[in-house]
Amino acid sequence: MASSAAASAHGDGTDTMPHRTAAEYSKAPEMPFGRAIDPAKATRTITIDMSDAMRYQPSEITIQRGERIRFVVRNGGKAMHEMILGSLDELKEHGELMKKFPDMEHDELHMAHVPPGKSLEMGWQFSRSGEFYFGCLVPGHFEAGMLGRIVVK
Repeated sequence: MASSAAASAHGDGTDTMPHRTAAEYSKAPEMPFGRAIDPAKATRTITIDMSDAMRYQPSEITIQRGERIRFVVRNGGKAMHEMILGSLDELKEHGELMKKFPDMEHDELHMAHVPPGKSLEMGWQFSRSGEFYFGCLVPGHFEAGMLGRIVVK
């Protein structure tokens, strides 16, 4: 894996997930809610705004199974926020770990950790129908309601 180099910038001011290569995306494992893709190969872009009010906008998204999504995740707040994809149980379980280890670092393709005033993009293809979620697991944020829902039809 590449070193933790700075994220590459796009002309629109959005950074991609740090140090990702085409090979990493091609080897991305299938997860219960899909798999990571290169955001540049997405067929639809969805912008998610995060705020210090502990909310996502939009907080509910409907997509079609197989659709390739480029999430542009923007942090308009003054605190660190994140968007982590998963099932509700997975998010709750991971949130408990974050309480015990608040400085835990992540590098998974289904997680975007966005510093204040910054934006990152993350690519995802949802391969199964169902309800999936995204949440901010910075201690206290999830509990304050920082949770969104994805309905895959």
